[in-house]
Amino acid sequence: MTSPKGASPTASNSATRLSLVLASESPRRRALLEQAGIVPDAIIASNVDEAVRKGELPRVYSLRLAQEKANAVAAAHPDSPALVLAADTVVACGRRIFPKALSNEDVRQCLSLLSGRTHQVLTAVALRIPDGKVRTRSVLTRVSFARLTPETIEAYVESREGIGKAGGYAIQGRAEAFVRRINGSYSNVVGLPLFQTVQLLKGCGFPVP
Repeated sequence: MTSPKGASPTASNSATRLSLVLASESPRRRALLEQAGIVPDAIIASNVDEAVRKGELPRVYSLRLAQEKANAVAAAHPDSPALVLAADTVVACGRRIFPKALSNEDVRQCLSLLSGRTHQVLTAVALRIPDGKVRTRSVLTRVSFARLTPETIEAYVESREGIGKAGGYAIQGRAEAFVRRINGSYSNVVGLPLFQTVQLLKGCGFPVP
């Protein structure tokens, strides 16, 4: 496992605690952890299949993926026992799961459907401990968008901020101006509910400042 740039030089060598692996290359999740004073000892992408199964509900889908990500990273490094932290964020309206936007057209379609509506952002957090058990939390935040004009949508599409984002937008960027109301955890919408994540880590004995 390789230590991320900026990690404490003594973190991965500490004999007093297990190392922490973040099973995600998301810069947003890493930044949120650092905001709470937590620097992972390693960052490893999980590369699991993120296809939605037929009839799968948003919460079930996000929980399954978070657990699969944590288990995949742990299985790839069986000789390096560590706490493996993974997460999966889903944007949904009712039972409908919005895709991770991979193109300008995806962003355009997502924003057109979210315009003037309230949607849910669900993040499942999974923490795998060395004995193979996985502890999970699921957090839901409701986000209400104002009505977006075609011009506003096109300007956002051109900004390219929505590419690679669940639901085609990043609340920590220009899209925050679209939010009329938010009910729940803001960091959850960014990609990692900090309170619940910190509680999971503390519950496993990981020292949190």
